[in-house]
Amino acid sequence: QVQLVESGGGLAQPGGSLRLSCASSGSTVPTYVMGWFRQAPGKGREGVAYISKGDESTYYGDSVKGRFTISRDSARNVVYLQMTDLKPEDTAVYYCATAPSWWFRNPSTLVGTWGQGTQVTVSS
Repeated sequence: QVQLVESGGGLAQPGGSLRLSCASSGSTVPTYVMGWFRQAPGKGREGVAYISKGDESTYYGDSVKGRFTISRDSARNVVYLQMTDLKPEDTAVYYCATAPSWWFRNPSTLVGTWGQGTQVTVSS
């Protein structure tokens, strides 16, 4: 059973940057990818990004393209989300997850394994 632990959330000013980390332990499903989704107060889950294990191909949600970058350190089993040019609408709880790649495009169902989440607040 895989376990995921996020860190790195906090308060940032608009235009600022934060880096989230997700440390994984245990066995993952070989066909699953690692990624992030978020949930803002009163809103549904939104897929942010994922990275594949083999070719390290990536996906980004439209709202974060060009501002967020996902990467991984396979030796340490850590996935990162570098967030730049942060906007107030990026405020949400950010969750690390391992799931099928299609799920991150519409994370409305209970699929895969999720971490506990880390709060990101963007405010002046």
